[in-house]
Amino acid sequence: MVIHIMDLQGSPNIGVYTLTTNNFTIIPVKLSKSKNHKIFESLKVEIMETTFGGTFLIGVLASANSNGIVMPHYVSDKEVEPLKKFDLICERIKGKKNAFGNLILVNDNGAIIDPSLMKETKVVKRIKDALGVEIVKGTVAGLSYVGSLAVVTNKGVLTHPLIEDEERELLKEVLKVPVDEGTVNLGVPLIASGLMANDHGALVGNLTTGPEMFIIGNTLDVV
Repeated sequence: MVIHIMDLQGSPNIGVYTLTTNNFTIIPVKLSKSKNHKIFESLKVEIMETTFGGTFLIGVLASANSNGIVMPHYVSDKEVEPLKKFDLICERIKGKKNAFGNLILVNDNGAIIDPSLMKETKVVKRIKDALGVEIVKGTVAGLSYVGSLAVVTNKGVLTHPLIEDEERELLKEVLKVPVDEGTVNLGVPLIASGLMANDHGALVGNLTTGPEMFIIGNTLDVV
């Protein structure tokens, strides 16, 4: 288990463009062989190259665990097709908000979602059916876009440093893993923007400091 530093297209915001679980990693098309190799060596799961909705904003638009993946309705059949080999429930959802990577924090034990999503009952049901876990509304640091404010695996959660005590307890209860705070890329509190992680390892944006990596490694148990 190891943490690697990386950029994508010159950007340290690697989590914006990628999505990983314990079964697969989705990355933008046409990355270099060296980048692909580094991702595989870190995360130890099969890599799939695609776009979502014709964009590279994979980590922003989609959220996934070992059971399923949810994404906006405008993701095409061609873009979804490569995912089918992972025996995954692929749910394309139309709603008032559809940047599901920003709105959902999920592992194989549970999910915390943006409270505003709870108003769309049909959307919540489809998310629950796809991910196959308990869904609870919540915030991190008083903010609703929980998927961008934290990264969770089945070993731990790294969150925005200003998480409140009651929020921490909710994450522990629903996701059933330890919770700690940190930053990425020289103090950025939007954890998911600069970190991709599963139970096997982690990759961080190339501006992430040694102390930040130490906290990430201990929290997610990837050292």
